[in-house]
Amino acid sequence: MKRIAQFYKVSFERFFEDFKKLFGDIEKNKCKSIYDDIKLPKRATLGSAGYDFYSPVEFTLSPGEQITIPTGIRVKIDEGWVLKCYPRSGLGFKYRLQLNNTVGIIDSDYYYSDNEGHIMCKLTNDSKDQKELVVQKGTGFSQGVFVEYGITYDDDAVALRNGGFGSTDK
Repeated sequence: MKRIAQFYKVSFERFFEDFKKLFGDIEKNKCKSIYDDIKLPKRATLGSAGYDFYSPVEFTLSPGEQITIPTGIRVKIDEGWVLKCYPRSGLGFKYRLQLNNTVGIIDSDYYYSDNEGHIMCKLTNDSKDQKELVVQKGTGFSQGVFVEYGITYDDDAVALRNGGFGSTDK
């Protein structure tokens, strides 16, 4: 196996700012406790391709509801690789848990963005069986798989990224 990446936490300041934007006012000490408990993504078994992302908070999604989870995680990836993010297979199978962008693409240059490359997961419970989804704090809810990619011979991209979610169109 090639070793091509390393997960880190974003700074507490970044996490606190993003958490407040998504969940409203929170006492700084309470948010610091949430931040301190964040676990870096890990593979569950020797043969696992996916690195599990763990929820920093408990959340409940009724059918049709959505939520954006600030993972507190960033990843430094070697050039020529990308991290593709998906719901954990069991949650997709049982609840039709979906990432709102279908597959999250974390490019190697995202790490250097002003937002520290903070990985966010926007999820929807798309259950057709009216199943409510409860994810406990510290439980895996998403997974990321590193994939090597190539570029065309005539590629001339020179722009530098600053941000995510459409930042390269600006």
